[in-house]
Amino acid sequence: MSEYRYTFKKLVKDWMLIIGMVTGAGMYLIYHSIPCIHSAGPFLESFAKTLQPVLLFCMLFLSFCKIEPHQMRPHKWQARLLLVQGASFAGLALLELWALRSGGAAGGWVLAHRIPLESAMICLICPTATACAVVTGKLGGNMAGVVTYTVIINIMVALLVPLMVPLLYPSGEMSFGMAFSRILAKVFPLLIMPCIASWIVRYLMPKFHSRLLKYTHISFYIWAVSLALAIAMSTRALLNAQSGTSVLVEIALASLLCCAFQFWIGKRIGAKYGCKISAGQALGQKNTVFGIWTGYTFFDPVTSVACGFYSIWHNCYNTWQLYRKRKENEAKELSRDSQEQL
Repeated sequence: MSEYRYTFKKLVKDWMLIIGMVTGAGMYLIYHSIPCIHSAGPFLESFAKTLQPVLLFCMLFLSFCKIEPHQMRPHKWQARLLLVQGASFAGLALLELWALRSGGAAGGWVLAHRIPLESAMICLICPTATACAVVTGKLGGNMAGVVTYTVIINIMVALLVPLMVPLLYPSGEMSFGMAFSRILAKVFPLLIMPCIASWIVRYLMPKFHSRLLKYTHISFYIWAVSLALAIAMSTRALLNAQSGTSVLVEIALASLLCCAFQFWIGKRIGAKYGCKISAGQALGQKNTVFGIWTGYTFFDPVTSVACGFYSIWHNCYNTWQLYRKRKENEAKELSRDSQEQL
C-alpha cells in the first residue's frame, strides 16, 4: 500500500503543472457547458480575482523568506534581457506606427496582420511571472536574480507601455500618468508587499522565520493552484474571443514564436554569465494574467488571447524542464548510491 502511495505522490509531483492546467481548463469548460450555473459567474469571477492575489502573495512571501536581502542586486545579464524586451517591443510598435502613417503595399501588409503583431508585442513586453522564482529554484537557478529582474522589468513596463501605446491608439482618455499608475497598482502590491513582509519576519521574528523555512516547498503547490485559476481565465479569454479561426491561429503562432524566442535568447545570454537557467526563466516565463489585462486595457481586446496561448506554451515547457531536472537528480542519486556500495 505504501508503495502505491509513494508512486501516486511521485506522479502528482512530476506532473503537477499539467494537472493544474487541465484542472483550470476543465473547471471553466464545465462552467461554460452548464447554462444553469452561469448566474454564479460574477461571484466565481470575483472569488477567483480575490483568491489569486492572496495565493500569489503567500507564494512570493515564502520565496522571499529564502532570499537574503543582500542577494537582490543587479547583474549584467539583467541589463541584456531588459534591452531585448524593450527593443523588441519598441521595434514592433515603431513598425506598426510606420505602417499607419506611410501606407503603401508594405504598410498595408503590416496593418493586415496588426492583431498578431500587437499580440507579439504584448508577449514580448509582458513582465516576468511572479511564480518564476519558484520554478527557477526548482531548476537550480538563482532565485534572487530572478526576483530582482521581476521588479526591474515591471518598472520598465510601467514606463514603456504608456509611452508607446498612445502613438498607436491616440486618445485623450488616458494620460501617461494615468496609464503608469494603473500598471503600478496592478503589479507592485504583489511584488513589494511580500518582500517587505518577509524582511520584517526575518529581522523581527527570527524563530518564526526559521520555522517558515521548513515549509517553503509549499510555494510550488500554491503556484499549482494559482496556475489552475490563471488557465481558467485564459480558457475564458479563448472561448469568448469573437475573432475568426484564422486570426486565432495567427495569434497562437505569434505567441508560440515569442515564447520559443525568449526562452532561447534568455538562456543564450545567461550562459555567458553563468546564469543560463535564471536568465531563460526570467525572459521566458511571463505574468500572463497581467498580459491578458494589458491586451484588453491598452490594445485591441482580441490581443488578450495571446497571453492565454502563451500561458499554455510556457507552462508546457516548464513541465518538461522540471521533469528533466528530476530525472537528472534521480540519475545522480543512483550513481552516488552505486559508488557508495562499491
